Amino acid sequence: MLARGYLAKLTWGVILRQRMGNLSSSTSGALPGSACTQFVQDMVSRNCVVIFSKTSCPYCKMAKNVFNEIGATYKVIELDQHNDGRQLQEALAQITGAKTVPRVFINGQCIGGGSDTKELHQQGKLRPLIEQCTPCCSSESSGSGSGSG
Repeated sequence: MLARGYLAKLTWGVILRQRMGNLSSSTSGALPGSACTQFVQDMVSRNCVVIFSKTSCPYCKMAKNVFNEIGATYKVIELDQHNDGRQLQEALAQITGAKTVPRVFINGQCIGGGSDTKELHQQGKLRPLIEQCTPCCSSESSGSGSGSG
């Protein structure tokens, strides 16, 4: 059985994945956990700004609105419209330590969620992060998200 000390430090889902592998139920054609992790890493490495989102989430809308306000280009992955959305969210939890959406990445680094994004913008720190993006990720087109991957 699991040691009780782990429960104080980690969420139940993280413990189960560490001990028993990814327990998410999968439908036919669903990506296995490692493929979902690879997908997240690929999206983050290929795009300066990536938002893993859900269409009905107000914090996700907040994050997208911040990038729209400053005219930044971003890639959005709508987990509730993606065939592997549940597994991708589990992979994000493993990668970032947080399962909530949005999960916002700039230049390969997770900056947090909607409130974190808005706060960085209000502090004048968001645009400089975007401007530090590697040349392969920079784009001159104006900021609207693109579909589910």
